[in-house]
Amino acid sequence: MSAVFDRLASRYDAIWTTTPVGRAQRSQVWRRIDALFGPGDVLLDVGCGTGEDAAHLAGRGVRVHATDPSPAMIRIAAQRGGFTTAVAGGEEIEQSTVSYDGVLSNFGALNCVADPAKVARKLAAVIRPGGRVALCTMGRFCLWETTYYAVRMNVGKALRRLSRDPLMTSLGVAIHYPSIATLREAFEPDFTCERWVGVGLFVPPSYVRIPAPLVRILAVLDNVFAGWPILRGLADHRLIILVRR
Repeated sequence: MSAVFDRLASRYDAIWTTTPVGRAQRSQVWRRIDALFGPGDVLLDVGCGTGEDAAHLAGRGVRVHATDPSPAMIRIAAQRGGFTTAVAGGEEIEQSTVSYDGVLSNFGALNCVADPAKVARKLAAVIRPGGRVALCTMGRFCLWETTYYAVRMNVGKALRRLSRDPLMTSLGVAIHYPSIATLREAFEPDFTCERWVGVGLFVPPSYVRIPAPLVRILAVLDNVFAGWPILRGLADHRLIILVRR
């Protein structure tokens, strides 16, 4: 899997991070996590990609250790400076002398993991009691995605997230779509679910091309409505906040 993201690394920011949709969805996540992690906190960023979140948090005074299974992604992230990096996947978190105040895993890194309970056990060993874990994953249903592919008569893609089996993407990566209930159960022995919200309810997935001014308008609607019950379950991603017991 790391080889796939190695090949993608040089293009990743152009096809996601710096796009209007990418910026809008990431801003929604930042609005939430900025209230969780502050100056002096020690944070583990799991699946950091090119380090956009790590750089943002480090700029706010958070001490970030960013990890990713892709060496190429880590090389780009390390060039940003301001935080430490290491090549490691979510299931490869090792016992550390550091007690983290929090953990972030953004934009589907956990969707590449077959056993979220294994990740939960690893995180429980390195995060202090009361520390928070913020997980942003692709959910089991996305209204934008279903509508987008249904009108194009592509039923397979319209309903692909509902499958219980992992989806093999064109890049050769197996993607899982865990429900909120599945994630809660996986983390339940050591964590309590505090809340969860939608990310990308009105703002579409990245493959939907719409003008940047319209994305900004839709982002305003997301800020208002993406946390509402029922509506949040229609979003592209879900951001779940858990607390270490």
